[in-house]
Amino acid sequence: MTIAQLVLAEFEPQAAATKRFLERLPEDKLTWKPHEKSMTAGQLAYHLAAVPGNVVRAIQNPNAQAPKFRLFQPSTCAEVLTTLGESVATVQAVLPSFDDTAMNDTWRLHAGEQVVLAVPRKQFLRDIMLNHWYQHRGQFSVYLRLLDIPVPCTWGPSADETPAPPPRQEA
Repeated sequence: MTIAQLVLAEFEPQAAATKRFLERLPEDKLTWKPHEKSMTAGQLAYHLAAVPGNVVRAIQNPNAQAPKFRLFQPSTCAEVLTTLGESVATVQAVLPSFDDTAMNDTWRLHAGEQVVLAVPRKQFLRDIMLNHWYQHRGQFSVYLRLLDIPVPCTWGPSADETPAPPPRQEA
């Protein structure tokens, strides 16, 4: 398998897990936040939905400009889920176009003329598209818990759900 195929193989089931989390957010809780310094539930949900597609679009340019980070406040849960669907489709369309050489090439993030990050493309995908994404999904799970909304299982059970057993393999 290529590096891109390995990343995609990890990404796809995690995208489905993230969708399960986002689907639980009630429409009337989009502007709720656990603390005055926190993002709203809608802003965090939208960030979760948009990150993968934004990251994959960024790595297409080997010398990308750092985006101006702004928190977007969605007005509906459907907007969040549509964004996630578009983001997942972008990853599925773009990621396979990178061969192993491109994945190992140094990717640079610039702030104006200054290089603020120079790492192999595969590392940026691991650090931001996946690890950063998982961290925010964990943060979102706390929002759900504080709102008394059942937290979905991911790699293992949550206090609210047990994952389905894996399919039996014939010997």
